[in-house]
Amino acid sequence: MEKSSICDSTSKPCKGTSSKYYEVMKCGDMKIMKATIPIITLLSDFGLRDAYVAEMKAVILSISPDACIVDISHEIEKFNIRMGAFILASATPYFPKGTVHVAVVDPGVGTKRRPTIIQTKRSFHVGPDNGLLLLSARKEEISHVYHIKNPEYMRPKISTTFHGRDIFAPAAAYLVRGCSPSQFGPEIHDYIIPQYAEPYMKESELIGEVMCIDNFGNVVTNIASKKLEELETCIGDLLHVRIGRKIFDMRFCSAYGEVPARTPLAIVGSHDFLEISINQGNASKTLNIKIGDSFSICFR
Repeated sequence: MEKSSICDSTSKPCKGTSSKYYEVMKCGDMKIMKATIPIITLLSDFGLRDAYVAEMKAVILSISPDACIVDISHEIEKFNIRMGAFILASATPYFPKGTVHVAVVDPGVGTKRRPTIIQTKRSFHVGPDNGLLLLSARKEEISHVYHIKNPEYMRPKISTTFHGRDIFAPAAAYLVRGCSPSQFGPEIHDYIIPQYAEPYMKESELIGEVMCIDNFGNVVTNIASKKLEELETCIGDLLHVRIGRKIFDMRFCSAYGEVPARTPLAIVGSHDFLEISINQGNASKTLNIKIGDSFSICFR
């Protein structure tokens, strides 16, 4: 497979990296550092009991034998697109530029929902057009979105129930071989942007959603620290938080230990999103909060 006209490799290594592992790639007017050991990440709600993940890896390796495949997670709650979007967005910033991220949480598989490739300023995202990819892709600034339609880059027989194996895995493998994303199908502009991709202001409330509950019971929202900074929220402020129909007053802290044990607090977590936590407790169970609940901060 030849490199595309918009992905021209140069032999000049990036500063501070080994030329054995990276090279500069020019994609249109964008230069990215492409891993010459191609990296493909996988995220899904498949679990590990069945053969689904292995089948996707087998397809990738049959097309791109040198690919380095990294599992982000296959334990996303079944059909939970919000959770998948958050976990994906949490992990992708730490991978090298040029990485291809494949995500499959796809309750609409086999319907009219489109298979897509999103080209950002630092990587590619491959998966269904259902909002799963958008939280991560928008953080990296979207350059182009393509509808995967070219059968040349799919398996010969397409299952209506397993596009992860038959469409997304081959697309990722061909991308790391240097194929231009424009070869896979037409560019689209009407892709789905889920409401949770961006919190918004309504009167005096900053409104978002609960994206994820981690293993400690911390309630992770889609409100990034940058948004709080724009609203001049400071450590030590008392926040008036509405979750669903419940209202709580809690301190905005920089560490869990700034409040007594078993006390609720608001904190920016390690992935740069606002979280509701309980020091040495489980906020989700104690406050009866679940993924998808509406969330807002009242600024009085």
